Order: sequence, then C-alpha cells, then structure tokens
Amino acid sequence: MKKGAFRKRQWQMLLLTMFCYMFFYTGRHNFGWAAKSMALELHVSFEMIGWVSFSMLIGYAIGQLINGNLSDRFSPRYMIPLGGILSIASNFAISFAHSFWLILILWALNGYFQSMAWAPGSRLISNWWGKEERGKAFGFYTMAAGFSSVITFLLSVVLLQQGWEWRWLFRVPVLFLLLGIIVFFLFARSKPSDIGFDDLYEETSKANRISWKERYRVVFSNRKFMIACIAMGFESMARYGLVFWVPIHYLGKDWSNNPHYLWVTVLVPLGMAIGALTFGNISDTIFKSNRPASIRFGISMSALISLIIFFLPAGNIGVIAILLLSAGFFVYGPQANFWPMSPELLGEQFVGTGVGIMNMTAYVFAALGEPLLGRVIDVTHNTSYIFLVIAILCVCCAITISFVRKTKLKKINAPLDYVALESKP
Repeated sequence: MKKGAFRKRQWQMLLLTMFCYMFFYTGRHNFGWAAKSMALELHVSFEMIGWVSFSMLIGYAIGQLINGNLSDRFSPRYMIPLGGILSIASNFAISFAHSFWLILILWALNGYFQSMAWAPGSRLISNWWGKEERGKAFGFYTMAAGFSSVITFLLSVVLLQQGWEWRWLFRVPVLFLLLGIIVFFLFARSKPSDIGFDDLYEETSKANRISWKERYRVVFSNRKFMIACIAMGFESMARYGLVFWVPIHYLGKDWSNNPHYLWVTVLVPLGMAIGALTFGNISDTIFKSNRPASIRFGISMSALISLIIFFLPAGNIGVIAILLLSAGFFVYGPQANFWPMSPELLGEQFVGTGVGIMNMTAYVFAALGEPLLGRVIDVTHNTSYIFLVIAILCVCCAITISFVRKTKLKKINAPLDYVALESKP
C-alpha cells in the first residue's frame, strides 16, 4: 500500500462524506422555521406541533436501530443516496399537504429516510480511519452535521425575509441535499479494498459473516455502551431543544422590525459546528482519548450557559449572540466524543450497529423532549423556559456519562476479535 496515495484517498473519503451530510439537515431542521406559520394555518397548538417533531424523531430512531445494523452489511455508498432521495420526496410531499395528520405521517417517514445516512457514514469513516485518529475524523464528520444546521438556518432566514410562505422551506433547501448525494455516489467508496487498498482491519471484512441477531446481542449486552447511549439521549434532548425551539423563541419577537434577533439564531448551529471539530481534537489530545471526561466537561459548561441565558434580561444583542454561540458550542461539541465510543467499546465489526443504537437512543430521548418543551411553553406562555429545561437535561447527561470510564480494546483469541476492558483509574 502506498502511504501517500492512501492518505490522499483517506481524506477524500472523509471530505466526501462530510460534504454529503452537510446538506442532510436541510431535510429535517427546516421544520422549526416552518412551525409557527404551520401552527397558525392549521389551527393547532405548539404542543401538537411538538408531536409532529416527535413523529420525525421516532421515525429517525427506529431507522437508526434498523439501518445501523444494515450498514455493517451493506454499502454506505448506496444506502446514503437512497435515504437522501426518499427524504427529498417526503419534504416535497409535505409542502403540498393541508392536513395536520398527513404532515405528521410524512414527517415520521422522513425521519426514517433521514436515518439512512449517519450510521452508514460512520461505518465508512471507521473503515478508512485508524483508531489513533478516529476522534479527529469523527470530529470533522460531526462538524459537517453542525454546518448542515447553519446552512439550513441561513436558507430558512433568507426565504422568510423574502416573504416566502412556510411551504417553500420544504422545497428549496433540499435541492442542496440532491447535489450532495449525487457527488457522494459518484466519488465515494465504502472501504479501502473497493479501490485496491488493503482494509485497515481484518474485522471489517468479517463483519458480513456475523448475523444481524448476534450484532444486536453484542451491543445491547455491553453495559457501559448502553449507559453511554443514555447519556447521549440527554445530550440530544438538550441539543434539539436549542435547534427546534430557539427559532420559535426569537420568532416570537417582532422579528420583522428587529431582524437581528432572527439572524442571531444562526449562531447556535455555527457554535455547534465549531464545537464538534474542537471536541473531536481535544478528546484525542487534552483528554488523552478519555471520551467520558471530555463529554462531562463540555455538557457541564452547556448547562451553565443555558442557566445564564434563562436568567439574563433581554436586551443586549451582543451578549445574546455570544451566549447562543457558546450554548451551541458546548451542547453539541461533546457529541463528537460519543461516536468513537462505538468501535472503542464494541470493536470494529459492530461500528454501524453500535452507532445506530446510540443514535436511536438519542432520538427517542429527543422525541420525548419535543412535546414536553411545547407543553412547557403552552403552560408558562414564556419560551425562555426552554433554556431552564435544557440546563437540567445537560446536568442529567453529565451525571450519566460519569458512570462510564475510559476503555481500551485488547485483542483476544475468541469468536469475537475484540472486547472492551476497563482501564485502571
């Protein structure tokens, strides 16, 4: 294997996967910007809108459980574009719907289709990147997801300021997703051996020999990994609390006369993107691959910042901008540290299944949080309470991840090539 040629391909595959995923959120984070106008047109409460968001997240969670397992068997190069095309079709169908229940069903299906990207992409990255650089690679990948929110927020703000109705939010942004999946399909390859290089791990080629039932058994029986999944569930609830409800919080102001309130919300996903890249690197360097410690630090900072936003009187737009940027940075940055825990706790054969189950747990929690936050707003008539709830969720994440210590994998002579062993404190 020529090292220079392989290194070039390694980065190429990471960048292609990032480029494609950078547009996936245009097919699901557009909903928060349409929610207020949709609620008014359909004459439903914010709690009911929360249930629509719930349906997508549950569809996404079910899809993660299924597609994560499938990504250990089938090619990410085909799974990701297929999911993207079906998601685009769902968005266009919603843009012509006039029934609340039809929108709810279509949005749930969209959640399933959207789930066909993340775990397969993680599988591809794990195939191309070694253990010593995996934190960095997943940091870049998670950063792409953060920038996907930035792109979606920017497109949505522009469309709203141009006076376009909410239905166009489901038509225009997803055209960028179409571009992304075309480029990915043409140039990406699922593993090194697909283009003549040696695979990094022998287990990668062995993954197809393991039954789907055995993959589920191994993942669900790993206690530490399941605790990490629960911790990520709390993190995801907090993250979606910001992504979905912050636009509603600031759209509640007279944003037509104060457009800076609308634009400042873009700083939330921008902070998320920067945080993902930063935490992907510092977990490998400052925290010496101790993912739980890195997660605990970041999510605790997020809790503190959310409390400051909650108690801070409205007014200074500069202060609000800094706080929203920081909130996004610390609530999403730690997520980049969760994904490497799949190969580190489970082994190379189970990366896709592990990522799928972890993401499934995250979105089940996030789904439960949406109607809860909608209910809080309906009861208090004050959208600022979302920041208090987010702070509480961040504290729950920090406590839960503390039960997972740094782990390392050791090669053993057993039917499964790797097992997770606790490192000494």
